[in-house]
Amino acid sequence: MKLTADMMRLYAVTDRSWLRGRTLHEQVEEALIGGATLVQLREKELDEASFLQEAIDLTKLCHRYGVPLLINDNIDIARRSGADGVHVGQSDMEAAAVRSILGSDMIVGVTAKTVEQAQRAQEAGADYLGSGAVFGSATKLNANPMSMDTLRTICRSVEIPVVAIGGIHKGNILELAGTGIAGAAVVSGIFAAEDITAECRELRGLVERIIK
Repeated sequence: MKLTADMMRLYAVTDRSWLRGRTLHEQVEEALIGGATLVQLREKELDEASFLQEAIDLTKLCHRYGVPLLINDNIDIARRSGADGVHVGQSDMEAAAVRSILGSDMIVGVTAKTVEQAQRAQEAGADYLGSGAVFGSATKLNANPMSMDTLRTICRSVEIPVVAIGGIHKGNILELAGTGIAGAAVVSGIFAAEDITAECRELRGLVERIIK
């Protein structure tokens, strides 16, 4: 699936901390119904076989809604599951190596916290960047907040889309206006909600207001 700017608007990043008796499939579908435009499957605890099966299932689900599924960090799972691509952090495999393995047809996203990292990722063939943590992070307690000036500078320094991530929810998302982002990546702001579909509808409406 070819990445477009519209696909970056509301980027849902999974976290099974808030399943509360539901399945991840159910929660992701609620997010898709509410207007999530891209889904990243992030798993830290599952064994390889379970991770692969979940990735296969969620790829099929996302494709029914015309939405790409990306796998966090695990290139092998991304290839074997039929997912659309992978997102890697600065401590993971270099973007150039990821691109050489996946080829030109799969989406490669890279975390970038500085202008140097952003430009290096773009040169290595990244399709988009994830930058933050813009408001700290409920899921990564060691993530330092990124200033809006830094985010704005990163967006201006590259031609590929940049999504903001880190502590984003409906109460603060409008603060990202004017930074140049293509969209917002949201974790607990989506999956910790009691009504995920309603939360995504609201978030999608707010993010559309700040994208120029």
